[in-house]
Formats: sequence, C-alpha cells, structure tokens
Amino acid sequence: MNGTTDQTRHQDRVWSVAEHLDDVLSKIAPLDPIELQLLDAQGCVLVEDITAPVALPPFDNSSMDGYAVRAADVADATDSAPVTLTVIGDAAAGSGELPAVGPGQAVRIMTGAPVPPGAEAVVPVEWTDGGTGQGPAATMRAHSAAPQDAGGEVRVHRPAAAGAHIRARGSDVTEGEPALRAGTVLGPSQIGLLAAIGRGTVRVHPRPRVVVLSTGSELIQPGEPLGPGEIHDSNSFQLTAAARDAGAIAYRVGAVADDADTLRSTLEDQLIRADILVTSGGVSVGAYDVVKETLIALSATEPDGSALAGATVEFRRLAMQPGKPQGFGLIGPDRIPLLALPGNPVSSYVSFELFVRPAIRALMGLPEIHRPTTPARCTEAVASSPKGKRQFLRGSYDADAGTVTPVGGAGSHLIKAMAHANALIIVPEDTTEVPAGTDVDVVLLG
Repeated sequence: MNGTTDQTRHQDRVWSVAEHLDDVLSKIAPLDPIELQLLDAQGCVLVEDITAPVALPPFDNSSMDGYAVRAADVADATDSAPVTLTVIGDAAAGSGELPAVGPGQAVRIMTGAPVPPGAEAVVPVEWTDGGTGQGPAATMRAHSAAPQDAGGEVRVHRPAAAGAHIRARGSDVTEGEPALRAGTVLGPSQIGLLAAIGRGTVRVHPRPRVVVLSTGSELIQPGEPLGPGEIHDSNSFQLTAAARDAGAIAYRVGAVADDADTLRSTLEDQLIRADILVTSGGVSVGAYDVVKETLIALSATEPDGSALAGATVEFRRLAMQPGKPQGFGLIGPDRIPLLALPGNPVSSYVSFELFVRPAIRALMGLPEIHRPTTPARCTEAVASSPKGKRQFLRGSYDADAGTVTPVGGAGSHLIKAMAHANALIIVPEDTTEVPAGTDVDVVLLG
C-alpha cells in the first residue's frame, strides 16, 4: 500500500459491511500450532488426529460395590433361598494381585476395581446381606464398614448373569481407535478424554493474544473522580471482555491520550505481546482523531527498521449504522492485524462483534467464526432507518416466542441499551421502515 496515495484513492469509496469483513478475513490465517498442557489447551482447536494408545477401560472392572462371583453359583439365588458363598478377599480400586474366584467363592469388590480372575459377574451389595448375616436391609451400612475377612461368608439373594455390572475392557475405546479428530474444539469433555488416554500435552492452534487500547484525553480510569469534560473509560473494558468471550487472551492497555507520539510508543511497546491489536476512538474526521492521523502517517512512511515498520493501515467509511468509520491494516515486521474501531461505545461494540470477533476466531482456526443469525418477528415498528446503510439495532430476543423487541434508540452512545440487549436487529440497506410484526434477521449475542 502506498500510504497517502491509497488513502486518497479510497477516501470517497463507501464499503459495504461484507466487503470490509472479507478484506479483514483475507489477511487472517490461523496461528501456528503449538504444544500445550491439557488445561492450557481448553477452548483451542486440535490440529492433529488423536488415537487411543490404550483401551478404555484398560481392564474389566466393577460398576458397583458388591461381590465378584461365578454366575453359575448365584443362578438359583432368591430372597427365600439365598446362596451362601465364602468370601476369600477384597478387590479395591488400584488393586494389583487379586485372588482367583473358584466355585462357591466370592471376592468383595469396590466400584472401579479390577474383576478378579474366575469371576464372571458382580452382585451389587444391595442384593446381599453384606456378609453380616442380617439380611438385605443392613447391606449398605455393613458394606461401608471394615473389609470382609477372608473365610467369612455372604448371602446372595438375587442371581446375576455373566457380565452383569462389569465394565468390559475396551467397551468405551479400543486400543488404536480414533479418539478425537483434527479440528475439534477442546472443551471439558474432550480434555477429560485426552487425560484418560494418557495425553499430557496436545498440539493446537493457540488462543490469540489481543491487545485492547482506547484513545482520548478525556478518558478516566473507572473508580477515579471525573473532572470537567471527562468521562470514564468504558470501551477498553467492554472490548477486553468481548475479546475474552470470543476465546482470546486479552490485555487491556487502557486509555491513551490524544497525542501521536504517545500512541506510537504505546503501539510499539504492545507489538511484542499481540497477535491482533484493537483500538477505539480517533478514527473519524475530527481535529483530534489521533489514531487515524498517526497510522496514516506511518503508512505513508517507508520502512525504516522501527517496530512499526511497514504499517499498511487504511481508513474507510462503511455503509452501516452505527460504526461508519473503520480502520484496518497490518503493522510491524510481523504484520500484526490492527482494527481501529470508532469511539462511541455502541459503535465500538457492534464493530467488534461484526469484524474483530470473526478475526479472533479465524486466528484460532475455529470452524464457526460468526455469531449465529436467526429470523424473528419484530414486535415494534422501526422508523427512519437510513437508506443505503445497514442498521444494527439493539434488541431483546425471545427464543420461545420467536420475537425480538428493540431496546433503546439508535444512538451510538446508549450503552445501557446495549447492556440490556441479547441480539442485534439487522435492518438492510434498502429498508427505511420496519412495521411491527415484520420478520427480521437478528444476530444472537449470547
């Protein structure tokens, strides 16, 4: 990009939402895979097929507390005519050497314990007298007591067929079987499976590091008192939270004053820990739109070996409301994507949802990068939507009723309305009014 020349060529062009998004995503590729510990890989995308090196379960084990027996020995057991077996020992979870079960014998067994040789079934403790001779009513209490001594007896009141209450080796996963496919997003259950088959690390696309900074000399840290003309910085908090919600590791830099040197040095400092940079404010046509002025100046400068060498950031007008002014480009030797968003809170958040969130998820290699969109019946009329612009209104979506109700007005400063919305109502470019009861498309935010 040739800096000022390109900016001049494009300054009169109005981009559609789709064109801008396509341009952003065309510059984004999934981050290079790395090996991570299991818990650090949560939410990441697997880049390799995983096969199970061991069977799950790795051995036949009991699914109940009870007694391991031969099926033939208990085939005729009833409440009125229980079968008495000799208890020859115990099998607890983690047991190594186990006694072999012969005719007329039983081994008391705990849930998860290996089934001893010779045993074909497990009789639940509730079907026995627990080895106390007191009948089934006492079994649960008795079974929580001290281990049964070898040579004791247990009365069995019900039969158990071969295989009853036994989890067979490989009944979940067989050795060499595919466990997870490349492209799987690792959630709690997938991480549990990886741990179960013995994987301590896994190769994934990492979560991108997103650096968020807002600009404006009027911005004050929340918790500090406001002076004349000052407001609390909400954008950096909102956008950092949104980046984390999208799956990123997000760093909030906070407010940067309207000073080109300060902005430039801040960007240089943050490049080392950024896979993507997000700014808010300073992108319009005002006298103090420092982000736009600074980055245009950098784009017009030949690479000189500095940390911001080769910046190619372009500022555009989009046919959308809110969020008309946008900036996007690549900065630094590693060509880090930078998205410059407008400063009004609603404009900033809507822009994040439409452009930054998909970019973050593309960096992660996720199969689904966009928020889901669904049709809904608009319960209230929308008047005076600007012709030629795609409008995104805040809405309250009711999934059960299939309806959406506008929340607040169209003003890009109405952050309370945004906080009470769970959807964005899309009003197309060629639509200026939406009568009550009209079907509209909505972007679901949660």
